[in-house]
Amino acid sequence: MKSSYLRAGAALACALTLSACGGSDGNMLLGGAFSGVTKTGLVLTNNGGSELTINPTGTGSGEFYFPGLVDTDDSYNVQIKPGSIPSNAEKCEAFYNTGRVVYDVTSIRIVCTLKKHALKGTITGLTGANLVLVNGSDRVAVAAGATSFTLTDVSEDAPYGVNVLTQPDNQTCTVANGSGTMGANDVTNVAVTCGPRT
Repeated sequence: MKSSYLRAGAALACALTLSACGGSDGNMLLGGAFSGVTKTGLVLTNNGGSELTINPTGTGSGEFYFPGLVDTDDSYNVQIKPGSIPSNAEKCEAFYNTGRVVYDVTSIRIVCTLKKHALKGTITGLTGANLVLVNGSDRVAVAAGATSFTLTDVSEDAPYGVNVLTQPDNQTCTVANGSGTMGANDVTNVAVTCGPRT
């Protein structure tokens, strides 16, 4: 009779503190952070079952958590669902994405690498030195007599805006077709026209 009371007491203690007895409490988070996600489509899976759709953000970065809490001592294997890589991404990879649950899992990292395309154009009438063109923080110095220019590649679906930062000596240059959103192909129609300074 005494042993029955002891077993009942042990069962009650385990019910109150499941983790101490090797049980599962089902109250652990499973998630982490993502970057490079600016377009819809990305879906994550855990152990080939539970799915989570990642919503894109303006910055491409954010946090994610599977909606269902996981149990202590559960194993997890978070992968990118085949065929769900966003169309503007070169690839998406998962890091720190497998293990066994001990505490809340917040260390998983999903990194998408965006496709990039060239941003370049033509220059006409440039005879002066010191022309500098910019796109955001990217800048390129253009030599006198140049007939073309190339700026740093731009991520697909990202905005661009080519402007004159420094006018060439004794000339004024204007830019046509200089702004827009990078599509799936190189931008090659930016036109810089230079003439005498008035």
